[in-house]
Amino acid sequence: MHLHFGVDLLAPEWNGCVACVGTFDGVHVGHQALFKTARQEAERHELPSVVVTFDRHPAAVLQPDRKPAALATLEQNLAAFERAGVALALILPFDGRMAQTSATDFLDRVLKSPLKAVKLVVGHDFALGRGREGTAEWLAERIPTLIHQPVTVESQRVSSTAIRKAVVQGEVGVAHRMLGRPYALSGVVVSGQKLGRTLGYPTINLARSNDQLVPADGIYAGQCRLRNGIYRAAISIGMRPTVQGKHRTVEAFLIDYPGESVYGQAVELEFWVRLRDEMAFPSLDELRAQMAEDVSVVASVPMVGLPS
Repeated sequence: MHLHFGVDLLAPEWNGCVACVGTFDGVHVGHQALFKTARQEAERHELPSVVVTFDRHPAAVLQPDRKPAALATLEQNLAAFERAGVALALILPFDGRMAQTSATDFLDRVLKSPLKAVKLVVGHDFALGRGREGTAEWLAERIPTLIHQPVTVESQRVSSTAIRKAVVQGEVGVAHRMLGRPYALSGVVVSGQKLGRTLGYPTINLARSNDQLVPADGIYAGQCRLRNGIYRAAISIGMRPTVQGKHRTVEAFLIDYPGESVYGQAVELEFWVRLRDEMAFPSLDELRAQMAEDVSVVASVPMVGLPS
């Protein structure tokens, strides 16, 4: 996938493209259906398919106090675009100037020129421009536009809002089905208290550089993607009440990991299923016994497909 930031140096040599525009937080199955339609239209007209998106959620500028936590980092979203067959991702800065751009100016000065969009594919509830004036119907009056209907999973409409609700409640299986892949946190490995070592279960501690939404406190089965491979993981989120933790942490014990240091590495933790609530234990011995049981359960969860 080709990647371009901003429109200043955008000078495409094609005669036209089919474009999708939106925030696409999490790139869920509804977004993926949109991209598939755009790709099919592009192939039919022998044109590239393009996704136009922003470097942050518009609410970060328009309503900072109401901005939702992100379902994915920009890097994760871009990877999902590529898997969906997008030819070009155009990333635009959503700043004060963009917030004041009218729908007409966005259509004329970004989509029609320089991008050379000849057809748009948008969701039924889509709107662009200052005050959301450029609805899907408004666009359809000015440029050929396909309006995609909602996608449902198990009779529930798929949306970033519904996925956030599931993640906050620890319903990572629901999030998985709506995303079309496991929900995953991205970050880097940093040093922790090293208590896991003394208990026989050394963990990696995840530090994030963004506001990505963290699942509900508890113990999860999942996997960790590292530079040198993918490892099944028992993931713990919470305050660590047994050892009087002072702040919320995300840590994971990697089953069958060979043991090389991973400090400073970029990692991704995928969540398959929530096993239990976080609990306070009367002693470290009882905590150790529960950890052994948790790891045993994680080891039995299939790595392929949705967890039951």
